[in-house]
Amino acid sequence: MKTATDLSDPAATADRLMAAGHTEAAAQRLATHFARARAALGDAAGAAAPIAFFVPGRIEVLGKHTDYAGGSSVTCATERGFCVVAVPGPDRPLRITRAATGETVETVVGPDVEPPVGHWANYPLTVVRRLARNFGGALRGGAIAFSSTLPPAAGMSSSSAMVVAFFLVLRALNDLTEHPLHRAHLQSPEAVAQYLGAVESGQPFGPLAAQDGVGTFGGSEDHTAILCAAPGELRRFRYCPVRFEEAVSLPPGFRFVVGVSGVTAEKTGAAQERYNRASRRAQATIEAWRASTGRDDPHLGAAMAAPDFSFEALRAALRASAPDPDPLIQRAEHFFVENQEVIPAAVTALRTEDWAAFGDVVDRSQRAAAELLGNQVPETNFLARAARKHGAVAASSFGAGFGGAVWALVGRDEADAFREKWAAAYANAFPDRADGARFFIERPGPAALAL
Repeated sequence: MKTATDLSDPAATADRLMAAGHTEAAAQRLATHFARARAALGDAAGAAAPIAFFVPGRIEVLGKHTDYAGGSSVTCATERGFCVVAVPGPDRPLRITRAATGETVETVVGPDVEPPVGHWANYPLTVVRRLARNFGGALRGGAIAFSSTLPPAAGMSSSSAMVVAFFLVLRALNDLTEHPLHRAHLQSPEAVAQYLGAVESGQPFGPLAAQDGVGTFGGSEDHTAILCAAPGELRRFRYCPVRFEEAVSLPPGFRFVVGVSGVTAEKTGAAQERYNRASRRAQATIEAWRASTGRDDPHLGAAMAAPDFSFEALRAALRASAPDPDPLIQRAEHFFVENQEVIPAAVTALRTEDWAAFGDVVDRSQRAAAELLGNQVPETNFLARAARKHGAVAASSFGAGFGGAVWALVGRDEADAFREKWAAAYANAFPDRADGARFFIERPGPAALAL
């Protein structure tokens, strides 16, 4: 088990974070949150230096609802995320403390843990329960404290970041990298990302048996971005299974400005049902395709990658096999536009630094999300349009949808002025959202790391 950087020395913590690829400003901010989490451990830490992890959020540049259907996405990690510290205990009791509020959740590590739905502890305790089932019920607990710089329920993957964070901590507390199942099936970051997507959605992963997830039927895009990112890069991955496709450096003269709408993108209640509907429709589409054609394509990505694929054939198959084909045709059309047309064109534009073409193709992605996927709200549509009006090279909503955030790509030297104009335009258009909205500047950051 690795030992931590001395978290009582913020300068040493910041130096470690900068060595990993964080900017000085981000490193100093995170060092403060590590100190806060360390203090929240209180007497549980004793004289031992706790282990510590930074786990980022992510920006989904392109790839709206493509991952669980076997498509691709383009993502990067953020410099905001979870600062988590932990010390092992002698046995199975586990105490988790949210440093910002002092709220504490206590449990015993085991396969019968009951995560509280609708509460932040749903995510860490879902991980606890799944690891106990997959790696043995005698896992030990300890004390864990965390502090986050991610805005919650904003589309920046705070929920998946928490899943990743607690997996990394519990793996370290229990030396699971030496477990035979881990050594056989979780050797690469990509494999771990796919496993954690299965943990979150409640699916099996090879011989690692399923257990109820957090309630959403998603994929592993978020976990992949968090575990496999690199500073300054946008990375394209394909999913089901996870595999790296290519990386494109974001020129240093650009920054992302993120506008958080203030409309929460909670994956609970009615919002969870809307999110899961897109996943179920993708699954129903491929099932109807297989029934009509006799093919065995596992997902839409595989079907559309076939040399003889045509969308007309898919449309005909859905009309012949599905009792209500129109929503499935629309869902398939969105996947086709985003995965087969938008992402390849966008990556080409990024590589050649053809910013006009990049802006146009991202605009197409935003329109398709609103018109075909149907996961936008007036606030996110406005933010994307307003960003372009105020000079952004490109702008798009990202995340699960039905709220959340929008990214805007702007020149580094104009980022501060742009942020102020964009925020003012939003406050004028949606004054009731102004208090919950946030606007900040980001650059592609490093993947999750142990300090």
